[in-house]
Amino acid sequence: MRIRRISAAVIATAALAGLGLTGAATAHAATATTVTAAVTESLTPGECEKGGGTVDWATNTCKGGSGDGQMVD
Repeated sequence: MRIRRISAAVIATAALAGLGLTGAATAHAATATTVTAAVTESLTPGECEKGGGTVDWATNTCKGGSGDGQMVD
């Protein structure tokens, strides 16, 4: 009877640890994808103006419109 309780506790602990690691890996993958998308996304001056913004050449960013705050190449 004691061995069964110990075995159940070990299995439950291992299962919970596995779920925790899976969740952490998923969260890390989602964060890495989001950061990569944010870094690679930049606009052309035409795209900035089409979206209703204007190009701020001092900071190379789009001001206003749908591309507000994004880098301009």
